Amino acid sequence: MKKFTQEAGVVLPLNRANVDTDFIIPKQFLKSIKRTGFGVNLFDEHRYLDKGEPDADNSGRPLNPDFVMNQPRYAGARVLLARDNFGCGSSREHAPWALDDYGFRAILAPSFADIFFNNCFKNGLLPIVLDKAVIDALFNEVEATPGYELSVDLAAQEVRKPNGETIAFEVDQFRKHCLLHGLDDIGLTLEDSAAISAFETTWREKSPWYFTLSN
Repeated sequence: MKKFTQEAGVVLPLNRANVDTDFIIPKQFLKSIKRTGFGVNLFDEHRYLDKGEPDADNSGRPLNPDFVMNQPRYAGARVLLARDNFGCGSSREHAPWALDDYGFRAILAPSFADIFFNNCFKNGLLPIVLDKAVIDALFNEVEATPGYELSVDLAAQEVRKPNGETIAFEVDQFRKHCLLHGLDDIGLTLEDSAAISAFETTWREKSPWYFTLSN
C-alpha cells in the first residue's frame, strides 16, 4: 500500500450528496479484482455519454461536457471535495481502487458511509471528515478560483489552504500509523513475521505428529 504523508494538488468539487459506490464505479466493472486499471472508469456513467464496458478502449468515448471531472480546470485533481454520506450503497472495494487509480489521495466530506470509509484506509486513501460549514466554504472557494489547490499533512493532521490558513482534522491514531507507513492488513501481519516464524518452529517441535499427518 502507498504511504500517505503529505499530498497537495488541485481540488475537484463533486457537489452532490449521497454519492454511492455504483456512481463511483458501476457494477459491470466488478468482474476484475486486479485493483488497478479502474481510474479510467471512475464515475463512468456520468463522465461519459455512452455505456462503458470492462477492458474496452476508452480513448474515443464521448465525454459528458456537463460533468465536473471533464472541465479542464480540474484536470489532474488529487483532492476530492464531496458532500454528505459519500460512498454509500454496496460495500464494493472497487470504489476506493478506482479513486486511487485515477490519482485521488484525499477525500474531504461532512460524512462518509462506514464501509467505504474503512476501505479507504485499507487502500491508501485518506477520508477526512470536516464540519459542513467548512465544506461549504471550501466549495465556494474552489468554484471561484480556477486551479485551487489544497495541501494535506497527515502527520500534522492539517489541511492547508492557498492563503496559508489551516484546517485541523481528526483521524484514528492506528489508521494514521498505517497510512504513514503504508501498511495494509498484510503489511501489518508481515511486521510480526519473526514472531510468526518462531511460533511455527516451536509448534513443529512440540507437535511433529500434526505436520506428518497434514502432509
